[in-house]
Amino acid sequence: MWGCVIHGRGDLRVEELPVPEPGRGQALVAVRYGGVCGSDLHYWRHGGVGDFRLREPMVLGHEVVGTVVGYGAGASGPAVGTAVAVHPATPCGACPECAAGRRTVCRDTRYLGSAARFPHVQGGFAARVAVPAGQLRALPAGLEPRRAALAEPLSVALHAVRRAGPVAGRQVLVTGAGPIGCLVVAAVRAAGAARVTVTDLLPEALRYAAVAGADTVVRADDPDDTGWPAEVDVAVEASGVAAGLDTCLRLVRRGGVVVQLGMLPPGQSPFAGNLVVSREIELRGAFRFDAEFDEALELLAAEPAFDGLISAVVPVTEAERAFALAADRSRSCKVLLDFDA
Repeated sequence: MWGCVIHGRGDLRVEELPVPEPGRGQALVAVRYGGVCGSDLHYWRHGGVGDFRLREPMVLGHEVVGTVVGYGAGASGPAVGTAVAVHPATPCGACPECAAGRRTVCRDTRYLGSAARFPHVQGGFAARVAVPAGQLRALPAGLEPRRAALAEPLSVALHAVRRAGPVAGRQVLVTGAGPIGCLVVAAVRAAGAARVTVTDLLPEALRYAAVAGADTVVRADDPDDTGWPAEVDVAVEASGVAAGLDTCLRLVRRGGVVVQLGMLPPGQSPFAGNLVVSREIELRGAFRFDAEFDEALELLAAEPAFDGLISAVVPVTEAERAFALAADRSRSCKVLLDFDA
């Protein structure tokens, strides 16, 4: 079968891999679509994500949907042939964080396509993947696999909104209009935000933000843009750059909430930390997701407009072209790999 394997910085290969056999408690899934995530791009361009560095070849991918092929011993779940999305996380269930209900920051979790631990957890960019059966979610009625491929990044956005607290009736700022930023827009819209402003450097990215439901889009490098809000109640930083965090801190009201969702580079990042003190701003991190995955599938089933964020579907045999397209935000939003093409 074909698989998409990263060997090091800039070294992405589509290789023939052995078809896995599902072990005890596992399901075998025939992958149809896989979404190229920002973390996949980081492994390809930089050889790592934040502090997680590649130390061995790794199958990429954690945004995958497909159909159930079969089960290993002791496993059960949706019937063979059922269309499913794969929840990529397996928290340990035993650490203090899991015991406290904070499974997103489990200290010993396994996450598809992640170099956070060694040996690395191999990902889902392969024609067949064996995963714990408990990670399968049957697609709700009416949800096509193509749109369902957005479930993982939408879950990330929903978790960030949950970390922000109540947003209904509030003014919200989102910095960064990549795929995650656009899905944050959709998530805060679903949560009842009164007005959503999005900033980015690229006009095409801002166009996608408008598709996702932004009321106002602003060029981040234009201080004279009339769309800048005087202040907001909640800000979500989705760009992963210190300048975006600085913007959030300067525009959120006194006592407001800033959620850092974008993964900042490793090491120190300069930002206006004095404002956190003098304005009593609550700065909160948001990392991955947990139960939001099921909520994301229901939201996707109810809203066909999400299709507008899928900018391209590329055969897995042309994976490098797909990654180059996904990395060029002037030409794309969410790019999917097609394992059935």
